[in-house]
Amino acid sequence: MSLTPLTFTGVSTFSNDLQTILSRATTIASLPIQALQNQQKDIVQQKLLVTNLNTAVAALASSVSNLGNIGQQKALVASSSNSAKVTATNVGSPGPAVYTISDITSVAKAAAETSAGFADTASAVSSSGTVKLVAGSREYTIDLTGKNNLTGLRDAINNLGAGVTATVLTTGTGATPYYLSVTANNAGATTLQLIDDPNGAAANLLSANNQGADTVFKLNGVDVRKNTTLINDVVPGMTFHILDTTSGAETVSVTVASSRSQMASALSDFVNAYNAVSDQVNAQVGKNAGLLSGDFLVREAQDKLRGLASYSGSSGGVKSLADLGIEFDSGGVATLNQTTFNNLSDSQISDAFHFLGSSTAGFGGLVSGLANISDSATGLAKIQLDNYDAASQRLSGQIATLTDRAGEMQKNLAARLQAADALLAALQSQQSIVTAQINSLNYTLYGKQTNQ
Repeated sequence: MSLTPLTFTGVSTFSNDLQTILSRATTIASLPIQALQNQQKDIVQQKLLVTNLNTAVAALASSVSNLGNIGQQKALVASSSNSAKVTATNVGSPGPAVYTISDITSVAKAAAETSAGFADTASAVSSSGTVKLVAGSREYTIDLTGKNNLTGLRDAINNLGAGVTATVLTTGTGATPYYLSVTANNAGATTLQLIDDPNGAAANLLSANNQGADTVFKLNGVDVRKNTTLINDVVPGMTFHILDTTSGAETVSVTVASSRSQMASALSDFVNAYNAVSDQVNAQVGKNAGLLSGDFLVREAQDKLRGLASYSGSSGGVKSLADLGIEFDSGGVATLNQTTFNNLSDSQISDAFHFLGSSTAGFGGLVSGLANISDSATGLAKIQLDNYDAASQRLSGQIATLTDRAGEMQKNLAARLQAADALLAALQSQQSIVTAQINSLNYTLYGKQTNQ
């Protein structure tokens, strides 16, 4: 919102001077408005800076939390000897382990059967007007009176809530291009039939070539049967995805072991996230500091960075980030010395897990301090952004009030100057008349005057 200057239109020779008076008064009245608008612009920039800092802190918190999880789970990763047959994921395995999967005789699939072809969707599908749907152990009798055709049968099946879906298919060619397809909504061993005249001829209207199947296999020699390919309730903390059958004595080994590469990747992510926050903080510190110079939030982020860099464990062969290969230069920039990390012994890797701790203890426990800044609901950054919004709203109200006042002042002043201009114009007109009369009198009394 801004104050629009009025253009003064006068008729006296002083109109330009009066316009200058009006413009100057408007400019002076606009100064406090401009000051408030500049404060709003600063708030917009401060919000952007706080948002960027908050985003960087949130990413750092995520990386610290990830390191805590790695410490707690010992960087356990599941791998399969044949990922075309079985894949595995560690979701909380208590420790290293090896599992043998064999005798995969079937993989879970949904039953899906199709009827014989029909000439059109209006052709009768049942000889008796009654059919029975068999879906596993459940049976449903369907009365097709008034709807004995493909469309009617499809709708009747879909309205049963039987856990199957019926669809009318068409090939678009041949004498009988229309078919009824019935598919189970879930995988698993399911008998799927559609019996015409169930109390008489009992003819199955569907094919029997694609009945449902369970996943059947052995885990460490123990028989397992599930109606899904995703097996997550057999081994605590482990999920297996059975993809294909095996033949003969073929086995698939699933190994759960600690992964150095997972820890190295997480440490690298931490270094990048740490430096991102450090860059945000450094931009608001020193002689070239930005609009957040001296801000409490910047000091909090700076304090959390120091806490991370100086964290020290209480025992074991890994007591600091430096022991893991994370180094800091004189400017506070972090780097991961891959050589130092690669030279860690198995014993030191085990100590590293203890150093990293969990999401509530050890190095990973430091995430709580970062969350105090970045939490989307209660974090310091959220509170500060809300305060900026409130301040901006207050400024908008003040700007609106001052603009209205200045506008009224400008109108009133313009009206007074307009009246003054009219009076001046009248006086100038009178002055012209008097001057003409004097000149006329002089001519009458003294004759025409000539310049000597």
